[in-house]
Amino acid sequence: MTSTEDTTDHTADSGPSGYAAARLRLLQEESRSGPARRSALAALTDAWLSALFATAVRETGVRGATLVAVGGYGRAELSPRSDLDLLLLHDGKADPQALGALADRLWYPVWDLGVALDHSVRTPAEARKTAAEDLKAHLGLLDARTVAGDAGLLTGLRTAVLADWRNQAPARLPELHSLCRERAERAGELRFLLEPDLKEARGGLRDATALRAVAASWLADAPREGLAEARRRLLDARDALHLVTGRATDRLSLQEQDQVAERLGLLDADALLREVYEAARVVAYAGDVTWREVGRVLRARAARPRLRGLLGGRGAAAAARAPLAEGVVESDGEAVLALAARPDRDAVLPLRLAAAAAQAGLPVSPHAVRRLAQQGRPLPVPWPAEAREQLLTLLGAGEPTVAVWEAMEAEGLITRLLPDWERVRCRPQRNPVHTWTVDRHLIETAVRAAALTRRVGRPDLLLMAALLHDIGKGWPGDHSVAGETIARDVAARVGFDAGDTAVLGALVRHHLLLIDTATRRDLEDPATVRSVAEAVGSVGTLEILHALTEADALATGPAAWSAWRGSLVADLVARVAAVLRGAAPAVREPEIPGAEQERLAVEALRTREPVVALQSRQEEADAVGVELVVAVPDQPGVLPAAAGVLALHRLTVRAADLRSVELPDRLGEVLVLRWRVAAEYGALPEAARLRADLVRALDGTLDVPAKLADREAAYPRRRGVVPPPPRVAVVPDVSSLATVLEVRAPDAVGLLHRIGRALEAGGVRVRSAHVSTLGANAVDTLYVTTPEGKPLDPADAAALAASIAAALS
Repeated sequence: MTSTEDTTDHTADSGPSGYAAARLRLLQEESRSGPARRSALAALTDAWLSALFATAVRETGVRGATLVAVGGYGRAELSPRSDLDLLLLHDGKADPQALGALADRLWYPVWDLGVALDHSVRTPAEARKTAAEDLKAHLGLLDARTVAGDAGLLTGLRTAVLADWRNQAPARLPELHSLCRERAERAGELRFLLEPDLKEARGGLRDATALRAVAASWLADAPREGLAEARRRLLDARDALHLVTGRATDRLSLQEQDQVAERLGLLDADALLREVYEAARVVAYAGDVTWREVGRVLRARAARPRLRGLLGGRGAAAAARAPLAEGVVESDGEAVLALAARPDRDAVLPLRLAAAAAQAGLPVSPHAVRRLAQQGRPLPVPWPAEAREQLLTLLGAGEPTVAVWEAMEAEGLITRLLPDWERVRCRPQRNPVHTWTVDRHLIETAVRAAALTRRVGRPDLLLMAALLHDIGKGWPGDHSVAGETIARDVAARVGFDAGDTAVLGALVRHHLLLIDTATRRDLEDPATVRSVAEAVGSVGTLEILHALTEADALATGPAAWSAWRGSLVADLVARVAAVLRGAAPAVREPEIPGAEQERLAVEALRTREPVVALQSRQEEADAVGVELVVAVPDQPGVLPAAAGVLALHRLTVRAADLRSVELPDRLGEVLVLRWRVAAEYGALPEAARLRADLVRALDGTLDVPAKLADREAAYPRRRGVVPPPPRVAVVPDVSSLATVLEVRAPDAVGLLHRIGRALEAGGVRVRSAHVSTLGANAVDTLYVTTPEGKPLDPADAAALAASIAAALS
């Protein structure tokens, strides 16, 4: 039946210009948006196509035909730039030439408007045959709707198509599930992407449509709670995206998010992403539950004939219910509530169900979780010991914790247990190093920490700190400072004593201390080790903090942890542990090089030229490249020359360390630069080529700045989101031997070269340099002195910082 939605003031004549004008007026209406605008746009399009169809039928004389909308248009869900998916259905009696003329009179006006069109001309039998052969065509026909013409043709086809879908569900639904999984692998998880595809990513609009198809099969149905609202939010976001860009796009790009948020009446891009993520979480969870139910039903159907044979026709026995914990049993592959369970009397039951399910590696029954949400009794504050133990058991279960936690969160049980969780739920992290949203990162950290509990004396504190270490990201200011206060409150709520609460607060407050210090500070400086020891306070806390640091980095993303970073942190921990046990911080002595470094340094002193050693292959399975060692007799300009040569050879510096080494029983010092580099693309250059260019850069025959400028001019950076400007700061009170400068800047070609040139121009000596690159950002820490080896006075240090900032801007 033709749509009868109100199209007041938007009626269009049969010409493209009339429809286009009415369509534009509709889209410009501020008062109409969301489902009302989508249905009004579909009704307007129906009216225009109906007029086209009536005119075309009169002109061609074709009878026995109907114009059918399928897919999103069939559901009357037209976004501003949606394509039109149309089927010209006919009874097969019309003259083929006349039928072709009828189709032309329908399709060409659509093309003339520049609207994307997916079209076909078929009889009901042909359409049914195509659906049997093409899953996507079958799905489209499930939402078919008559726009104009003989409605009876479609009525018969829809009846047949739905019957086929239900009869073929045991074969078709696994095929549909496979398509959903392939799409998810290709497009990613919508709720964790900074630039998500609202349609294709997992938890997006295509998954919501797939759930409608499953429901139409009568084999299983999706959880309905919140699902319709989640679809509406995703559709609204896509509508706003179409209006902002003027294009038929489904990708929510960074540069468009603020405008989309404004059009939707949201505060900012973060509010937009959080709303989109929340909707995607609902769709994804509904999909998990639905496909699990589909699998259960199909397995039961497959087993039923065999079971009847074994039982001799006596009927199927009741499903076994194996006990898992008090009030919790396993039934049909899920953790469910026991028949005698009383949620209204057992406040610990939600945590006991979750812990038992995770430990057994089972999904929790959505019906059980929903019952707990509706009937559950709140826990007293502070929690009883059993509740605390069950939470820690859940967190310590490893990978199965994720699915169980998400099932509990889907029904609001997590925020009921831990109210502070609400601020981090679905909160985006705009640092591209982070793979997950804040809430999922916390759970992933707990999963990683569960594998490290054998390394610490208090695994309970490690797991709790993993869950809470970024809880402050829901509040303004430094998340570590805010997080300490929240962590103390949560620890007291959960029932930890005052001593453990203080330790948890310290762990959250200092969860970045080890990785920041190890990668950005000079570990040979006694002040560095002493400051960490004072912050940590005890060997036991240091032990937990070490494991938390590794778990946090592993849960962040592939660029956040490596064997290189791990060795730096382990070195720092060993030094701090010694101080905490009563030893004085080691006084910096001239560094005694290892055998390989000594060989290179001796060669550099003998030849008075640079010596370069580059690994021929990546020996470590991490994301920071291969090791490059450069030994050079101490002389001015080494850092900018070496960094410039690496940039010219398109080597990305992931980490670096520069030190002055004095060889025993030999005159003179050698600068040893240890780099972690990765080829921007292609193979690594040969060490001989790097050495030759470094020689030329040091003697002035290779103009590195000019070469880099030429390359930047030839290959300008692509336009995108403008990063914040570089920041150069003098870091006080971290070293008594040198002035410490910290440079934070977008990673760019020649960044370290420009820093080195500014240092040379400032007439300072680089005692050591520590380079760390994470994603698109670099943090470089420089220990500099006067030529006489003394720290700079405050005015000179500030002037040097300003000159570096000017060089980078």
